[in-house]
Amino acid sequence: MTDDILFLSRDQVTALLDADTAIASQRAAFGALGAGGAEARGLPDLPGKIMHPSRFDDSVVFAYVSRLSRDTGAVAKFGSVNPGNAAAGLPTVHAVITVLDPVTGELVAVMDGTAVTTLRTAAASAVAFDALSTADSAELALIGSGTQALAHARAVARVRDLKSVRVWSPTPERRVRAAELLAAELGVAAEATGTPREAVTGASMIAACTLSTTPVVRGAWLAPGCTVISVGSFEPTRSEVDAEVVRRSAAVVVDDPATAAEHAGPVIDALRDHLLTRENLIGLGEILTGTRTARSGPKDIVFYNSVGLGVQDAAAAWAVVRAAKGER
Repeated sequence: MTDDILFLSRDQVTALLDADTAIASQRAAFGALGAGGAEARGLPDLPGKIMHPSRFDDSVVFAYVSRLSRDTGAVAKFGSVNPGNAAAGLPTVHAVITVLDPVTGELVAVMDGTAVTTLRTAAASAVAFDALSTADSAELALIGSGTQALAHARAVARVRDLKSVRVWSPTPERRVRAAELLAAELGVAAEATGTPREAVTGASMIAACTLSTTPVVRGAWLAPGCTVISVGSFEPTRSEVDAEVVRRSAAVVVDDPATAAEHAGPVIDALRDHLLTRENLIGLGEILTGTRTARSGPKDIVFYNSVGLGVQDAAAAWAVVRAAKGER
């Protein structure tokens, strides 16, 4: 049996899960969530996620289990978030993913979960930008300059014709290096800014990719018509955006309303302060399937808070397995 199991390293996962394949996997994941309707058997399995802050340090252990469809087996991801890694130039997320056969439950694959997490998170944001931002959105503000921020710029470039990227992060050398890399790689005007406000002002798309526990994007800075995405507000103590972002938004979109209400810092705060109700939260899948709309006009501001779902890993991991088996 061991001879049939796929053991896939980070480099192998990255090679197999190219940007377009990753984006397609996330469209499938959120499309499945949005298309279930009253027929529960059509919905992916979406057990509650585990996010447990350590009492020893600032790390967070997490675990996701999900199954996308009848013909794809269960997928489990286990890992940790270690904010201190950023200073050492290491990814802040490390994880491992296991994939099981849909019929027998036998082990099909073990793969690097860090690469899957990076690629599926950025791909999901690209899906969200494509669904939520105006068609002419072309200026991207990146808050963060690490692995996830760079992946976001690459993914967004697949769904929008980027003209410029502005990058801010706390360390000047890292934001300059990120801007130089993106300019060379994407062929766009890219610059590092001295403050997050400089990065955000006038941008039509804003991606916050930090582990900040205090706001780094403020609603007062937002241009009419912009779309704001936060991927670092994944637990109650983390809020990359302030309350004014929520207050100014015509719509607050999340990966899953029930999950966001328990895990997304800005959403939890807005619910507590009565800026939102649970009914106000719109699932990204509902947007993709046309069940609900987020934008009524080009001047609306839209906010998307992603905390991450197991079904995203399930979709991405099975895309990797199929690519490894030559079944693209």
